[in-house]
Amino acid sequence: MQFEGKHIVIVGPAHPLRGGLATYNERLARELMQKNQVTLLTFSLQYPHFLFPGQSQFSSDPKPEDLTIDIALNSVNPMNWISVGRKYKKIKPDIIIFRYWMPFFGPCFGTFARIVKSNYHTQVIAITDNIIPHEKRFFDTPFSKYFLPVLDGAVAMSRKVLKDLQDFPLSKPVAKTGYHAHPLYDNFGHFVSKSEACKVLGLDVNKRYILFFGFIRNYKGLDLLLDAMALLPESLQDVNLLVAGEYYEDSAPYDEIIARKQLENRIELHTKFIPNDDVRLYFSAADIVAQPYRNATQSGVSQIAYHFETPMIITNVGGLSELVPHGEAGWVCEPTAESLAEAVVSMYEPGRIEHVRTSLKELKKQFSWPSMVKALEEVTS
Repeated sequence: MQFEGKHIVIVGPAHPLRGGLATYNERLARELMQKNQVTLLTFSLQYPHFLFPGQSQFSSDPKPEDLTIDIALNSVNPMNWISVGRKYKKIKPDIIIFRYWMPFFGPCFGTFARIVKSNYHTQVIAITDNIIPHEKRFFDTPFSKYFLPVLDGAVAMSRKVLKDLQDFPLSKPVAKTGYHAHPLYDNFGHFVSKSEACKVLGLDVNKRYILFFGFIRNYKGLDLLLDAMALLPESLQDVNLLVAGEYYEDSAPYDEIIARKQLENRIELHTKFIPNDDVRLYFSAADIVAQPYRNATQSGVSQIAYHFETPMIITNVGGLSELVPHGEAGWVCEPTAESLAEAVVSMYEPGRIEHVRTSLKELKKQFSWPSMVKALEEVTS
């Protein structure tokens, strides 16, 4: 189905919620708005506290004036799912696009979708970040089994997730499935000079920086990267690690590694939520972005790095290496401190960072928002 002149509802995080999912959904809405009426349906309550140990779920930025945002869904209140479902059943949107990144939302999304679809008009599709989540919980399988069969189509954001979706034991398989990589995060502004970025961030411009960006969670392997920093040779002692992101868990284990390895003078800790306006400063200050993940399907951080043409070091887990060709977009290694340290040494060989930056200019052209919309059209009847 061609998306033109349609009423499309995107269900998932959006302002006043913050983070990469909200940023993605708002960017997708703007792409679809060129030819369609678009509503973002977001949460009045997204996460209960046990699923969100961070500082705040809410953005301090003003509401985007160009977007229609309905703050209505409560993820833990079944009566809310029913009432909001009945509201959208009457509205009769042509297409609903769910952003499915965690099985916890399966009951909410599944109940809402079934009610809306009883109008015999609305089609329901999903963008799937994960089918099997990074951090597993007892309810993952039954909640996904409840939600996924209601879908008319789904686009997976990595080939691994597509395989997980196609292999998942469902009473009714998803009729149409497809794959499209995460498009570029092209809404964070333009690259600035390293000297300007370092000045604003309070960094020494004479140092070299590896960036770890995003929420700090165990599966993201910051501890492995800290251990790797202690293994670097004398020739790379001017390389510092810049950590930019909010702790999702206790910081004590990371502090202990820094102290034990005597890394205090080589680690810059900006452990807070990074507002959108500051993202470009961190990627402009960095020579390399490291993603030392223990497991992952794909990562939005890669797509920010592509936008700013910042070389990457990634681990060979999940679908990460699908998007980062070894030696061209960065360096692929194993999720161990030793392998990460070897990757850092390899990336800092003379001329390699410059080569990768040049390569990224061409590689990033494949990750466009119009092609994401086309992928969604192809799984819609």
